Amino acid sequence: MHLKNPFIEDYDFDRLILKHPELKDFVFVNKYGNKTIKFGNKNAVKALNTAILKLHYGLNFWDIPEDNLCPPIPGRLDYLLYVSDLIPKSKIRLLDIGTGASMIYPILGSQHFNWQCTGSEVSLASLKNAEIIIENNQVLEKIELRHQRFKNKILEHIVHPDDVFDVVVCNPPFFKNKSEAVRSNKRKVHNLGLKEKDSQNFGGLSNELWYNGGETAFIKKMATESLQFKDQIHWFTSLVSQKENLKDIKRAINKTHPTSVKVINMDQGNKKSRFIAWTFKG
Repeated sequence: MHLKNPFIEDYDFDRLILKHPELKDFVFVNKYGNKTIKFGNKNAVKALNTAILKLHYGLNFWDIPEDNLCPPIPGRLDYLLYVSDLIPKSKIRLLDIGTGASMIYPILGSQHFNWQCTGSEVSLASLKNAEIIIENNQVLEKIELRHQRFKNKILEHIVHPDDVFDVVVCNPPFFKNKSEAVRSNKRKVHNLGLKEKDSQNFGGLSNELWYNGGETAFIKKMATESLQFKDQIHWFTSLVSQKENLKDIKRAINKTHPTSVKVINMDQGNKKSRFIAWTFKG
């Protein structure tokens, strides 16, 4: 975990429960004598997220529909902390591709860093939920949301002619199709020793989970489109779920002749993740 991540330490569940009493129902003491939750339970993670956003980021309200992905905040913040290392300035303009119902990257970007954030989303239902979050939190009023009307486009129709962004962030659909997503879910359930009914944190809408060709095809498409906006966006970045996909992704990005391509590795406990970043600027 990034050294500047405040969640590198254990959670203060007592303070979190004071901010969001519903969290108490999910907290228990493990065999090591520490308070924790079952991170395999989506409702527990959602309650923890709500408490964190209320305690640390000044939100009054945060909620997502049952079917949407519930992103753990420490890992999402880690991505933004490593992104901030790429850009030596304080006032950053961020574009989040596929902001989802949770709108987690614009929330963290605006509240943790005081960045100017814009989120794009193809799902009108998810966009509506993000709008409700903004409407219920005055501290988020500067976040801008944009609807991507074309499912086969990523940056096109979202980046306007007069836009200038310092960075694009993206958590792309990882899977190639629904069956691949279901198989992955079953592996996670087995590895965590969960019962099927407890595996609620592996939900997600189709546009959140799969894309024809998976994350490799999605990022290749993003790389192709990035050429059109190389003078308007400094850094293009995307999470890469599978390390073995990096070779094909890097090859596609290099075909656009960027001035720099970086792979940034991130560790959150036993979980290893990474994102790829490229720029056409010096």
